[in-house]
Amino acid sequence: MTRAHPAGPRHGDLLLPTSAPTPPTDAGELDRLTWPTHAARDAAGALTIAGVPVTQLADTFGTPVFVIDAEDLRSRARAYAHAFDGLSPAGVDVYYAGKAFLASAIARWVTAEGLGLDVCSGGELSLARRAGVPGERMLFHGNNKSLAELRQAVHEGVSRIVVDSFDELDRLALVAAEADAAEATVPVPVLVRVTLGVEAHTHEFIATAHEDQKFGFSLASGSALAAVRRVVADPHLRLVGVHSHIGSQIFVASGFEVAAHRAVGFLAEVASQLGVTVGELNLGGGLGIRYTEADTPLDISEIAPVLVRIVAEECARRDLPMPRLAFEPGRAIVGPSTITVYRVGTVKPRSLEGGGRRVYVSVDGGMSDNIRTALYDADYTVTLANRVSLAPPVLCRVVGKHCESGDIVVRDAWLPGDVTGGDLLAVAATGAYNRSMASNYNLVPRPAVVAVADGEAAVVVRRETLDDLFATDAGLA
Repeated sequence: MTRAHPAGPRHGDLLLPTSAPTPPTDAGELDRLTWPTHAARDAAGALTIAGVPVTQLADTFGTPVFVIDAEDLRSRARAYAHAFDGLSPAGVDVYYAGKAFLASAIARWVTAEGLGLDVCSGGELSLARRAGVPGERMLFHGNNKSLAELRQAVHEGVSRIVVDSFDELDRLALVAAEADAAEATVPVPVLVRVTLGVEAHTHEFIATAHEDQKFGFSLASGSALAAVRRVVADPHLRLVGVHSHIGSQIFVASGFEVAAHRAVGFLAEVASQLGVTVGELNLGGGLGIRYTEADTPLDISEIAPVLVRIVAEECARRDLPMPRLAFEPGRAIVGPSTITVYRVGTVKPRSLEGGGRRVYVSVDGGMSDNIRTALYDADYTVTLANRVSLAPPVLCRVVGKHCESGDIVVRDAWLPGDVTGGDLLAVAATGAYNRSMASNYNLVPRPAVVAVADGEAAVVVRRETLDDLFATDAGLA
């Protein structure tokens, strides 16, 4: 596989040949581990989600459109909420990652299923509060929180503010002192984010616990202990616990094992050096999901007892009380529950060097609704969605409508040889970091998000209009 340039989409001369996947025996078959739980095909061969044909959804809501299998999402949230039940006497909290995708409906669903909510900006915090999520159910992340955002978090009673730098500690100390002067609830609850030096087996841009990156206080340099010391010494701040995160799209447990070992070692150092017992350990999360049949994600029911056991054994070895644990599964809840439906426009065959042929299938979206292929070399599964075809499969590259050679949705896919303009394509596992990272590149409005359950569809986020886009242009106001 070739790698995306850090600056973004690549030009044509950097689009090197890749090793194409093996042609499928049945191009219309839906892999049960990749597609949402309630994905199926009807008698006419159209893809359906929770009983609603995507042809109907496309006609009603337009394309591209994100389609959420609502019960799939809620059942995944329930599974994570209860995966740790009875495993730790100190208890375990699980937080949904708002950055993966956040809308008022999502915020209400995941909290109703027992999860907390992880936000990382004033906007995400504001949306969650407007959706009715109380501050005590939230955790606030971010490596560069502004004074305004910190004031907002303190005002809203956010239960955990994850401090990420000494500059941020200065800002938070100021905000906490202001709150104290105003007779607000203090001290402010703090988690100190510690960089453990553990690199997840994942893409460089989403591995977050090695030293050369922007997040957290370094364990190796001693800044993590210094940060804890400052929090403990400030009467306006309250040390709740320690936070770590080793990356995203993780498929092996070994990184968590090393991280837990080092994190508990740090708790022991805090106890020894400062005489402070840390009450909470947040191990982050970032479990991978199945984008293609090559992905083998971990099951939370299997990894949960392993994580708790590792921490319990490490604490017992160091004669420490078991801390309350927290976990952030990231994309694993919303990612698999959602698909994107596109309409095909142009179909263009191209000859390849050394023989062979690739068909470029252009759809009516692209990098404005899925930047992950250009940004992370992400792979996806795609299928012809409006019908089943008996035509032999051909090697295709599904591309977007934007004026960039790197505007690719699925780099190598086998689609029926008769795919043509007007057909619908569905791409699986697009719930996380697709709509939330969407842009208006080329002034293309962002797609609608629709939830489907029990044969009914409802808008979660409406499609943007050109009036929405132009509303901020002072020359057009």
